[in-house]
Amino acid sequence: MRPERYNFAEAEPRWQKIWEEKQSFKAGDSTGAPKYYVLEMFPYPSGRLHMGHVRNYSMGDVIARFMRAKGFDVLHPMGWDAFGLPAENAAAQTGAHPAQWTYANIAAMRAQLKTLGLSLDWSREIATCDPEYYGRQQKLFLDFLKAGIVDRKKSKVNWDPVDMTVLANEQVIDGRGWRSGALVEQRELTQWFFKITDYSEELLAALDDLERWPDKVRLMQRNWIGRSEGMLVRFTLAQPLGDTREIEVFTTRADTLFGAKFVALAADHPLAKAAAEKDPALAAFADECRRGATSAEAIETAEKMGYDTGLRVVHPFDPNWTLPVYVANFILMDYGTGAIFGCPAHDQRDLDFATKYRLGFKVVVCPESLDPQQLEKQIATSGEAFEAEGKLVNSDFLDGMTVPQAKDDVANRLTTTALFGHPQGERKVNYKLRDWGISRQRYWGCPIPIIHCEACGPVPVPEADLPVRLPEDVSFDQPGNPLDRHSSWKNVPCPCCGAPARRETDTMDTFVDSSWYYARFADPHNETAPASAEALARWLPVDQYIGGIEHAILHLLYSRFFARAMRDSGHAAVAEPFAGLFTQGMVVHETYRAPDGQWVAPYDVRIEARDGGRRAFLVDGDVEIDIGPIEKMSKSKKNTVDPDDIVASYGADTARLFVLSDSPPDRDVIWSDEGAQGAWRFVQRLWRLTGELGRVAAPVGAEPPPAFHDLALAVRKATHRSIAQASENIERLRFNSAIARIREFANELTSALDAVTETPVPADLAFAFREAADALIRLVAPMTPHVAEECWADLGHKGLVAEAPWPAADPTLLAQEMISLPVQVNGKKRAEILVAHDADEETIRKEALAQDGVQRAMEGKPLRKFILVPKRIVNVVV
Repeated sequence: MRPERYNFAEAEPRWQKIWEEKQSFKAGDSTGAPKYYVLEMFPYPSGRLHMGHVRNYSMGDVIARFMRAKGFDVLHPMGWDAFGLPAENAAAQTGAHPAQWTYANIAAMRAQLKTLGLSLDWSREIATCDPEYYGRQQKLFLDFLKAGIVDRKKSKVNWDPVDMTVLANEQVIDGRGWRSGALVEQRELTQWFFKITDYSEELLAALDDLERWPDKVRLMQRNWIGRSEGMLVRFTLAQPLGDTREIEVFTTRADTLFGAKFVALAADHPLAKAAAEKDPALAAFADECRRGATSAEAIETAEKMGYDTGLRVVHPFDPNWTLPVYVANFILMDYGTGAIFGCPAHDQRDLDFATKYRLGFKVVVCPESLDPQQLEKQIATSGEAFEAEGKLVNSDFLDGMTVPQAKDDVANRLTTTALFGHPQGERKVNYKLRDWGISRQRYWGCPIPIIHCEACGPVPVPEADLPVRLPEDVSFDQPGNPLDRHSSWKNVPCPCCGAPARRETDTMDTFVDSSWYYARFADPHNETAPASAEALARWLPVDQYIGGIEHAILHLLYSRFFARAMRDSGHAAVAEPFAGLFTQGMVVHETYRAPDGQWVAPYDVRIEARDGGRRAFLVDGDVEIDIGPIEKMSKSKKNTVDPDDIVASYGADTARLFVLSDSPPDRDVIWSDEGAQGAWRFVQRLWRLTGELGRVAAPVGAEPPPAFHDLALAVRKATHRSIAQASENIERLRFNSAIARIREFANELTSALDAVTETPVPADLAFAFREAADALIRLVAPMTPHVAEECWADLGHKGLVAEAPWPAADPTLLAQEMISLPVQVNGKKRAEILVAHDADEETIRKEALAQDGVQRAMEGKPLRKFILVPKRIVNVVV
């Protein structure tokens, strides 16, 4: 007998077992179907899933199930970003080996993921700490080395004194280590580097072609690569220092040379070091600079400090004009030439510096609405530099020119003027992007496959000896890298000459591990190569990648570089790893605080409606607590919700449905018990509605009757309208809109059932209800797969809904129901929307403004007018 309520606790594990036994989600490499590769950023095995994971992987699962139903051979894998310092820290605290801690966490999180019913191909599971994985990574390193993409050099690096390891520039946040939070120091070490700067222009130019990437991510990468066109200007020293007769300065504002007041050097500039040898005070100042902030952002906000070296340089256009040379704490040696000239009137940083050291300023660019004296007073009064466009003033032969004209004139003059056997200036393109230092002084990472020999130098480990495995007998009872202390692992004969030599004890930055895992999933069991050329050609690029925007620079830029490095070292044919990128919003929750200021977890809170508002109390008692702001879930503020608790209380389908339906997927979703209960009620409603439909529907496979009357035709139109709209919304990753349409469809079917007056139900209506019931379950299956399987079986189907094809909308039933409207922004067509023929203006407005093309064209500008020409066109004016 059919139960009245859907029992998720019994049904969900049963269907998960059936899917696993049938290998329903295994990607078939040899099928003739077109491929589709959907991938979510793989998790770090911390030991517990959080609701952000649930949302991220539920989104990817909807796409995977949808594309599989559309006839694609879908690759939807899962793995673990498993190396890193947390495992070493845990080893130091508990005595457990990092591998033991990591694999235990993987087992726990794998079990959690499986309870969510994700359609993952577990046969391709990888962990970056598996020797089978990092051995192939070592092969990549050696191939990159052969291709000239790897370098070893002495370099100033960011040193984290707590984690005791080097950090890439991208891993320094506001001058602090991205994991430890410690103030980062600057040291000079010999390091291994990937030559990502060789790809600066290619990485930048290719962003224009990534049309399925969010604009904000592309902009962040453009800014990080930081292409700037300018001039290399050579200033002659008034008095040479040793053999040094000039200072090279890179500038993007050569037009402001007549406003120059000083030249400033980085503390590590060769000339600064030479001057410091004769000036102990300068040497002390340079040391202080090296201990300061390392990131560009932190340097920009730090107080500007300088030291007058006593040196002076001659102005390029006036031999009688000299400028003082400072060493300054805001100049980075690894950007440009490590030297700048300061024009205080037209650069805020230079103005702050000049004001501090009383160097004055000179206006050389002025808007036509002001005269130079007025602008000078304005700058002096406000303390704000004038950085906008204008005409050149107080600039000799440049007077009256625009900024671009002046830049061009200066360039022409300096490139044709000789200085010490070379031009005094050169046109130059510069990039902020720096080579990627991958050496890390820690144990739990991929060993760098190099052996150092005094006679032969750095020698690659022979490929036959890969993987270079981490030793297991290590201890973490003292700071530093255990590999440095492991003599039997470290000391080995040289592969070339046989003399005593030592292994490289640095391991690779863990971002290397995650920069190519998408390729390994294509061929995860290959024992000789990272992946075969055939597998990479079959699966790459990833069609849809999903993850957080916090990875816009680090992971995504490195992955794009890796694809090119793999291409140029003979591994893969694609330059871009991810054809489509979606960055999801976070899961957030209210915060609660007790009277003593302590944070209170949601499960210890009772919410009541009192005095016309919401008030919070401790669960056991009447102690009132404060309801704080809605914030990202975090352990420190105790506003987390455990996915296991939600699955145990409501089922996996409820958790999936709520995180998918409560808000647009690119925005934050606010977790609430009320919302979860609402999703649970809809799951139960689906079960009841399926039962009602099953009692009046025609048998599975029934042939359509020759004609349909009013109610049957209305049901069929609602069905095909729902198929069309839900399909379009899923394709556009608007899962909340798809679910809203499915809910509306359920309402329409409930109303139709209420309107049935004949017993038995006429054949045309019975067919319509069969078609509707089957469509409803297939539409909702990607979001709530377990209850969908239960309903599908209840409707009489022998196979799995997970293996059923996606329903197709009948155009003849949409002809009068749906219309297509072009959407213009400021007169240019940017999108096309499909709406009901009788949709009201507000519905059309929401749909039009939600389109990606419309959003891009609006560029964040406010909407001025929304003009709808009914059934013809939409015009958006900004």
